[in-house]
Amino acid sequence: MKTQVAIIGAGPSGLLLGQLLYQNGIDNVILERKSGEYVLSRIRAGVLEHTTVQGLEKAGAAERMHREGLVHEGVELVFNHQHIRVDFEKEIGKHVVVYGQTEVTRDLMDARAATGGITVYEAQDVALHDIDGNQPYVTYTHNGETHRLDCDFIAGCDGFHGVSRQSIPADVLKTYERVYPFGWLGLLSDTPPVSEELIYAKHPNGFALCSQRSTTRSRYYLQVPLSDTVEDWSDERFWAELKNRLPPAYAARLITGPSLEKSIAPLRSFVSEPMRYHALFLAGDAAHIVPPTGAKGLNLAAGDVQCLADAFADYYGNGSSAGIDGYSERCMKRVWAAERFSWYMTKLLHTFPDGDEFEEKMQQAEFNQLKLTEHAAKLLAENYVGLPY
Repeated sequence: MKTQVAIIGAGPSGLLLGQLLYQNGIDNVILERKSGEYVLSRIRAGVLEHTTVQGLEKAGAAERMHREGLVHEGVELVFNHQHIRVDFEKEIGKHVVVYGQTEVTRDLMDARAATGGITVYEAQDVALHDIDGNQPYVTYTHNGETHRLDCDFIAGCDGFHGVSRQSIPADVLKTYERVYPFGWLGLLSDTPPVSEELIYAKHPNGFALCSQRSTTRSRYYLQVPLSDTVEDWSDERFWAELKNRLPPAYAARLITGPSLEKSIAPLRSFVSEPMRYHALFLAGDAAHIVPPTGAKGLNLAAGDVQCLADAFADYYGNGSSAGIDGYSERCMKRVWAAERFSWYMTKLLHTFPDGDEFEEKMQQAEFNQLKLTEHAAKLLAENYVGLPY
């Protein structure tokens, strides 16, 4: 089999890239290690930036999002029960859309199926070959048979543990990493959200986030030690601690219920440079990880693949290699801006186990800046809603 672009990974970034390439008449094949059902079962965040929404529109996969997604024009920050609301529309005239990543993936799968695009699920033993030469290709096994996929380029959208980044020589890559000394315990429930907008709360016991997937389904998070396990947290304990970390007015109207899913995610900041190695281009978690505090993971990936789709369209449509040659440098500017913002939000809102009174005072001073200074609130709004890709 032969194609123009081989895409490794059928998560939202790989599927979005496939649809954007299709819209530009560029042939592509997606290889995914897991089943489609497994991909859809992964519970992830759901805050979509302005540019991510635009990308889904260009991909022809935004109809249901516009119908069912929840427009959020601001966000509330609570610092030891002190409140501020950052009004996105007032500060920068834009908003975000709350729409679950699972639903984004489902919509992209449906859009790809409608176009007849090829996605090979349960592709095992994927290996990249001749990525530094003129005839790259990918081998994989499917249903017990070995297959070869010849291509012009390879897009690695297969996440942090995928084969793509591992295929780049170690002496070429430079990595940067910060591992945080806590995780997020997330609980999904079929209960109405406690607020129409997201609430980020700082409390002496740790961070809490009140999020949502719809008007009837909520997603809540608690900062917990890395030593904790899901089994340590019964539903009753989770709800009690969430109420403790919220201001009394919110705690009083919190509706609880049985959990549909609970999991603990560690937090890390990670960047790998460069994002291009000859015929191989990295996108999304294959190249970078951000703490979820700034809601940047899916959005960064969407920015990467929109940039990459533009580059391939310029190459195939105009014979120009400027876009693919400048891909890594162009993406890295936005990546590091998002890393900074996610790091900033994490430092502002979490309780660090090795923190002292000086750091607590610095967090309070930063919160006061947001509360009292319009410029600080505008900067947060610009970064949260999303910088141009």
